[in-house]
Amino acid sequence: MAFIEVRGLVKSYDAPGGKLTVLRDLDLSVNRGEMVAIVGASGVGKSTLLHVLGGLDAFEAGQVHVGDARIEQMDDDERVDFRNRHVGFVFQFHHLLPEFTAIENVEMPLFLAGVPAAERRQRAAQLLERVGLKARADHRPGALSGGEQQRVAVARALVGRPDVLLADEPTGNLDEATAADLHALLRSIHEEDELTSIIVTHNPTLAAACDRVLRLEGGRIVSLSPAG
Repeated sequence: MAFIEVRGLVKSYDAPGGKLTVLRDLDLSVNRGEMVAIVGASGVGKSTLLHVLGGLDAFEAGQVHVGDARIEQMDDDERVDFRNRHVGFVFQFHHLLPEFTAIENVEMPLFLAGVPAAERRQRAAQLLERVGLKARADHRPGALSGGEQQRVAVARALVGRPDVLLADEPTGNLDEATAADLHALLRSIHEEDELTSIIVTHNPTLAAACDRVLRLEGGRIVSLSPAG
């Protein structure tokens, strides 16, 4: 079985006039160590799929396996634990806490997990150095550029040492040159940390840097192709 295996996934939302089904009998397989891009028009359910895979959203039907975890069998608390232990999220908007410094933002998941202060600080500092922001550790988000803020968000996503990286339009709010730098960073970290990564993107350059490109349409994966 693939590291990420989805079978018959159904996910709906309440909407005026009845339920809106976003994901409909969706199947997906991603091997351990793969970096997969998911493309498709706005509103087709790409972000919803990431939220399901990462345990953020419940769903009506189907099986979702991530490693040894079976998400359809989890209650809310178990999904929270699964996310904290196994999944790193990067979003289009960094969602950094403005009142905290870069290093404090990176530490935050470890603080919530009860990791001792010294270990939190050491791991956060190491990650900020990896993403090229060692000298900016004590700056608050408002003093950082958009690209720097997104690098802090990447460090925060990795501080819990996840198996899976889920990125939702990670370069969607960046200019072309900054986006290219972030592409290279994500690929490098994916390989160095032996992650399994799924990246939702409208950016053809980022999609082409992945091992495979999948298209989401009509609630299903309707085509897939080698990257490039």
